[in-house]
Amino acid sequence: MKSLSEIETTSKRATRAAGFSWGISEEVGKCIRLLELFGLPGIKNLNSYFNEKNLNDFENLKLIDKDNQPQKDMFCPINLGISFLDQIRNIETFNNCTFKNIAYPILLLPFLSRASEVIGKKILYNFDKNQFLLNFNLSISSNFIEEKCPVLAKNIKINFLENTDNFSEIEWKSLYKLSEETFVEETDSLKKGAAGAGLTDND
Repeated sequence: MKSLSEIETTSKRATRAAGFSWGISEEVGKCIRLLELFGLPGIKNLNSYFNEKNLNDFENLKLIDKDNQPQKDMFCPINLGISFLDQIRNIETFNNCTFKNIAYPILLLPFLSRASEVIGKKILYNFDKNQFLLNFNLSISSNFIEEKCPVLAKNIKINFLENTDNFSEIEWKSLYKLSEETFVEETDSLKKGAAGAGLTDND
């Protein structure tokens, strides 16, 4: 089994050999490592993407708006991911944004996961019938059960979720009340034994 370090390094070098800059290649290496860490087919999709890269005119999107549609066939997931990370603070203000026709949409996912950590919010990534919930770059929840990822996502929506508790105020108060049983009432003996108590200042 290949180590995550091997996966990152080889992905980075392959991306550079495919014509991307070293800076972008570094980012791709980190993202493929992340996909494989989460059990998603990063190497397989990156390979397929590079095999098609010179056969298709994948479009780069430099400035991301609330609604985005390629002028040609489809967006490049790598350059789109880089742009998304670079512009995340501005994109976040949209609350959600949409895209049409992204090639190899699974390759965009780790960029979104990293963006979730940057802004401190969960991101919901929907493309066609697939849904991914990205949790601060720590975990990914998904209804994705297909072994083969789609080569093209036609309809994509990205939502930025506000941070909320997963429990009610009543549930919290009930638990907090129980926790109070561990509180120790302060007594004279505790005060005397506390840190610094009983020390004499000889100055």
